[in-house]
Amino acid sequence: MGYSHIEVRFENGLGTITLNRPPVNILNIAMMEEINGVLASWKGKKDLKLVLFDAKGKCFSAGVDVGEHMGDMAPKMIDAFHGIFRLMDKLGIPTVASVYGSCLGGGCELAIFCDLVISSEDAKYGQPEVQVGVFPPIAAQIMPRIIGRKAAMDLILSGRIISAEEAMGMGLINKVVTKDNLNAATQDFCKPYLKLSAEVLRKTKKAITAGLMDDFEPSLKVIEDIYLEELMPTADAQEGLNAFLEKRKPVWKNE
Repeated sequence: MGYSHIEVRFENGLGTITLNRPPVNILNIAMMEEINGVLASWKGKKDLKLVLFDAKGKCFSAGVDVGEHMGDMAPKMIDAFHGIFRLMDKLGIPTVASVYGSCLGGGCELAIFCDLVISSEDAKYGQPEVQVGVFPPIAAQIMPRIIGRKAAMDLILSGRIISAEEAMGMGLINKVVTKDNLNAATQDFCKPYLKLSAEVLRKTKKAITAGLMDDFEPSLKVIEDIYLEELMPTADAQEGLNAFLEKRKPVWKNE
């Protein structure tokens, strides 16, 4: 099957989804739907041991398409974007992201939602959504669970961008390598998992998640409702998004 915005391959237990929407892999609805189609097709695939998200172009991903985030489009965009995470959650397979360059907004959420992250030293991570009048729902759900409440509050409330080194220090990512070594290091990073039983990996991931006594779906639903029903109708959410598209500074009304 041909894809416009991604490349897909499956080999020796490793399913790879490569973001390929030049130049900076902005995630639009069409691209999200392609990713969802692949993840849905892999459900129940007994020989799938690991899912790898990597990228081509200047960077991993500079985020979600803000133009498809306005007004009536917002629910459709959230539905398509969150579909990725719901499918990853249901798949129950260990997931890896291989990151370089900008990894921001929805791109950062995709990377850090993965169970494991290998990063080139030039990577930059951040959730700058608050600066354009919205918040990142997936980061709001997952980040406090990965790096703790204080560090998550810092990153999500400030929207600041951090280096791979700082992300590693926080426990947001697993490993940092030199940029020219990222591809080879990613293959080495994935190898140990590919020698194991797919079924045992699934059950082990399920046990780790169950140990947190934390079901993804109910918490995400609450966050989505706040986002779509409480945040998006505010004057400042609309102002922030419009200001971003018009390349100007937002004028906040605090309402």
